[in-house]
Amino acid sequence: MRRPRPEFRRPARRRFSNVFWLTLCGLVTLLLIVLLSRESTQPRSRSVLSKNSYRNGKVIEGLNVTAEMLNPDSITRQLNDQISLAKAFVVIAKESNNLQFAWELSAQIRNSQILLSNAALRRSPLTLRESETAVRDMALLLFQAQQLHYDSATMIMRLKARIQDLEEQMSSVTDKSNKYGQIAAEEVPKSLYCLGVRLTTEWFRHPDLQKKVSRNTQISMKLKDNNLYHFCIFSDNILATSVVINSTASNSLNPDRVVFHLVTDEVNYAAMKAWFTMNNFRGVTVDVQKFEDFSWLNASYVPVLKQLQDSDTQNYYFSGSNDGGKTPIKFRNPKYLSMLNHLRFYIPEVFPALKKLVFLDDDVVVQKDLAGLFTVDLNGNVNGAVETCMETFHRYHKYLNYSHPLIRSHFDPDACGWAFGMNVFDLVEWRKRNVTGIYHYWQEKNVDRTLWKLGTLPPGLLTFYGLTEPLDPNWHVLGLGYTNVDPQVIEKGAVLHFNGNSKPWLKIGIEKYKALWEKYVDYSHPMLERCNFH
Repeated sequence: MRRPRPEFRRPARRRFSNVFWLTLCGLVTLLLIVLLSRESTQPRSRSVLSKNSYRNGKVIEGLNVTAEMLNPDSITRQLNDQISLAKAFVVIAKESNNLQFAWELSAQIRNSQILLSNAALRRSPLTLRESETAVRDMALLLFQAQQLHYDSATMIMRLKARIQDLEEQMSSVTDKSNKYGQIAAEEVPKSLYCLGVRLTTEWFRHPDLQKKVSRNTQISMKLKDNNLYHFCIFSDNILATSVVINSTASNSLNPDRVVFHLVTDEVNYAAMKAWFTMNNFRGVTVDVQKFEDFSWLNASYVPVLKQLQDSDTQNYYFSGSNDGGKTPIKFRNPKYLSMLNHLRFYIPEVFPALKKLVFLDDDVVVQKDLAGLFTVDLNGNVNGAVETCMETFHRYHKYLNYSHPLIRSHFDPDACGWAFGMNVFDLVEWRKRNVTGIYHYWQEKNVDRTLWKLGTLPPGLLTFYGLTEPLDPNWHVLGLGYTNVDPQVIEKGAVLHFNGNSKPWLKIGIEKYKALWEKYVDYSHPMLERCNFH
């Protein structure tokens, strides 16, 4: 069979080539379509983003809070003003016991706050349409409040009346607090009373204690030796006096050179004698006297005793009925008429053989050696004392009545005050200047209590005016019985004074300072254990 010509075989190859090229063109077309679709979507997304950012920019620009609040036509500002006023009316409504109206105001306040919160979240200002109902409802409630006389003038009047009522309540509570505090401060703890009774019993039950005192001739020699360190305390508190002596002895470099002169009353005399005879304080000499034995101490010589015989004075201090209770209770404390308080003005008569002496109150604790006080130069003055015109303490005008011409003409109102409690007295200068006579003069002038009201400090300020030498403040630290004292000041202090109502032996004592006092109390002592001291 004859082979066909090549030209007759070409059509078959052409058919294969057309299919191939058609397929290839289809694929290219599809690829172009895909590429074109991608390019068309990208510009569109960019335009959307640009539109959104433009829109957000307009929103942020529209949310200028400062501009909103300053705009007088701002709905946000109007709602905020309504809320502020409604809150004030809520308080007044509750004060008026209109709880239903107060609840309605509170509910509307919450609705308005929700509107403001939603506007802040969507970052667009409030519109009139969405806030119209809230503004109208709040306006109606505020109008109703005005109809109930909750307007500004009424609010001010009611608030003033409320403030006045609270001030009166506070004054009443303060008066009661002062009264009960004073009563608590004057309380004699049962344990202290028990100690006095037991010691008195011991003194009379054991005559050997009395013989022990009478046989000790060495003590009587020390009591007049001006080369020793002489201290005096006038007190009826056995335990407090014991702490003063024990703390002084414990911190003294030469306790055998220390002499304590105690003066008490007849009630506590036997108990004091028994306690200080039974106990030894590192060789310190202790002598006990009672002021009833002083023959010179009588009404013809002592103005305070003369005043005690006056009926008006007795009513003032003991009945409290002559001025309708207007005078605070602390000014009526009978202890201010006690001779144990006023004996400090008669020290030269009590100790006629002594030339120099340190006076200590019974509410102090000694934590340094006090021998240095006996070498202090008083520069011709009678009284060495720490001044108290710094910080919370006062000057003369705080203690004395400067409306009285006698006070005004003799004393500088800004003169610096000082404190009793730890004083160095030059008894030679005292006698030379007749200081006790000065005290008598001012005490007699104050028979009607118009120069000063209370205590022994005011007459002391008058008596020793111009006769007082300031001492280093570290010798005498005050305030532990009523206020906070800097711990560094306490650490440096030689004598710590628990002046004030919160004495450390009372339940009302300031707890953080009690340890400074209690460290000199031997709670294991049989007498203290029997009387339940703890």
